[in-house]
Amino acid sequence: MYKIDKVQKEYKKMHLIGKIFSIIIYIILIPIIVFNFTLIIKSFINPNKTPDFFGYKNFVIVSGSMEPTINIGDAIFIKEVPKEKIKENDIISFDEDGLIVTHRVISIIEENGITKYKTKGDNNNAPDKEMTTYDKIEGKFQFKINKFGIVTEVLKNRFTLIALILIIILMSLNKKRADKKKQLRKEKRQKFNEKNT
Repeated sequence: MYKIDKVQKEYKKMHLIGKIFSIIIYIILIPIIVFNFTLIIKSFINPNKTPDFFGYKNFVIVSGSMEPTINIGDAIFIKEVPKEKIKENDIISFDEDGLIVTHRVISIIEENGITKYKTKGDNNNAPDKEMTTYDKIEGKFQFKINKFGIVTEVLKNRFTLIALILIIILMSLNKKRADKKKQLRKEKRQKFNEKNT
């Protein structure tokens, strides 16, 4: 009897761990997969434009120019905003010769009817050499997830994404099969109890 109780307790414990793991997978991974899958599709449709998800764009920080505000490996999320919503001290991401740079706006000037933004990395000693214009701005910084850049970069890979989708499908099928077996065992137990009463 003791052994049966012990086995049942262990089974319940393992079942609970499995449930918690599944919930974590569904709550965390599914939104990330949907986010990245949307970005991949959008990048195919319009390869010359940075893809967005409901207006949000995601970049991974690879330099320390904005430390300690934004660190290497952080995942940042930016959003396109109207020109008038970009003010001094805002952090923006902009295109600089094909590279996306994320720096702080330190001054805004009007030159021949064109608005220009002087930028600087918080960790840099001097401002950027070239000023940027609104048409080169990808968006304004909204929020960051510390050190999450590695995860987002891995999930941007199509093969990783497909593998994760397959894992989630297999997990769902396995759960359905386990639930079905559990139900069959329950029905058998009920029939056995009915016969013996």
